[in-house]
This record gives sequence, structure tokens and C-alpha cells, in this order.
Amino acid sequence: MAIITISREMGSAGIPIAHKAAEKLGYTLVDGETIAKVAPQYGLTLEALEKADEKPPAFIETLDERTEVDLRQIELIILDYALKGNVIIYGRGGQDLLKEISSVFRVRVIAPFETRVERWAEREWLDPDLARVLVRKSDQQRAGFIKYYFDREWNDPLGYDLVINTDRLSEETAVKLICDGVKDRNLLDQKGASKKILADLILRARIEISVLSDPEIDGHHVLIDVHEGVVTLGGHIHSEADRRQVFASVQAIKEVRQIRDEMKTLDYRTFPREH
Repeated sequence: MAIITISREMGSAGIPIAHKAAEKLGYTLVDGETIAKVAPQYGLTLEALEKADEKPPAFIETLDERTEVDLRQIELIILDYALKGNVIIYGRGGQDLLKEISSVFRVRVIAPFETRVERWAEREWLDPDLARVLVRKSDQQRAGFIKYYFDREWNDPLGYDLVINTDRLSEETAVKLICDGVKDRNLLDQKGASKKILADLILRARIEISVLSDPEIDGHHVLIDVHEGVVTLGGHIHSEADRRQVFASVQAIKEVRQIRDEMKTLDYRTFPREH
């Protein structure tokens, strides 16, 4: 169940490289278009997808709650595809979302900033100054997304197994490197272990969606860990009523085998007010 993740900079030629690699390998390409096609099956509108996809949150409480749920739905789509195997996950923090799976081949496609600006201006028929603004904004947005949700620097080369500079290498060479690299013996897939990890990640995402979607719970402070169907609840809640509601949300998911409760109760209403 080979999995490739491709992180790219705008204008780096990541899009054609991903398409050509998927075609050559016979893999499913999981990109924005693929996610948009199946989004309704996961309760995601195209408007919600646009707001959440690869964007750091706007710090507005009610909007953040909805965006967090939508992001978990996007993650669930990616994880479901990853479980099927033989996929290329394009962007969406795939290399970080699947970091527990050692057989994932993590690729990054880059190019110098001005090269990317020139390419984007030509591709979209844009004024170079506008293209420059868009490329810079895209870089900042994607870096912010990775930093906020995965606490990692987007351009840290240690987060990837292969970094390709398309200012010097052709698309054909890039595709060959990817197709050869995924076959490396150090990435040999342990199917049983990978499927178990993916099953746990999928269950965790479903639980997070359930808890965050519950209007009776402030679910942002509930930490969820899953190992072979055993769910450990950490973090804190504000009352025993919240604890019971969290349990009800988790127990409603049939794949949950056992729940371990390590949540602390912190009732913010009992804290003394500052004067």
C-alpha cells in the first residue's frame, strides 16, 4: 500500500509532476479536485472546503470551531484514500498527517521565488507584480497551516525524503526520481502495521469530528489518542456534565473498543476574577 506525499511551492511545477508521477505509477492522485468530488459524502460543502483547505485558522471563536471540524473532515478523506494504498497525496500536510507511517515517501518540490513568480504569471496570464503578491501569500498561508496544525516549519528539509529543485531539474527527471524513490528498500511497506496505524488515525479523526461538532461540549481542550481501537481521552473539560457528553459522543462510534478517561475537570467559572 505505497503512499507518496508531495509538498509543493506555488509555481514550482508540482502540479504537472504529481499528475505525471501518478499516471506513470498507476496511482490515485489525491489533490484538491479529488477532495472536492467526494466532499459531499463527508458532509463538506465546497464553500466550507475552500475556507478550511490548507489555511491556518482565523482567530474568531465560532468560525474556528466550524473550520476545525471541516479540517478534520478533509483529513478523514485523505486517510481513507491512504488506507486503500497506491496513492499520491498532494499537499494538505500529508507528510505530517501520516508521519507515524514509516513507509510513506515524502517529496517536496521547490524553485527560487522569482522563477515561481515568472511561471505563475505566464500560466495564469497575470501581471508579474500581482503574481509576486499571490506567490508570497501562498507561501505564507501554507507555512502557517503547517506550523499551526503540525508545529513544524514547512520548508525544513528534514521533513522530507526527497527535495527537488525544478529550476535545475526537468519535470521528467523529477517524475523519474519520485517513481524510483518510492521503490527504495528502506521504504518497504509493512502492510499490517501501516493498516493498523491508519485505522487508528481514521478512528481518531472521526472521534474529533464528533466531539468538536457537539454544541454541548467545548471540545478544543479534549486530547484524543487511539491505539488499536482503545481511546484515551486527555486534556480537560469544564464539568462532569461535559465529561458525560464526551463519553456519549465517543461511545456512539462503533469501532471504539474501550475508553480510558484521563481528562481533568477545570471549571473556569470557579476561578477568581481579576480586579
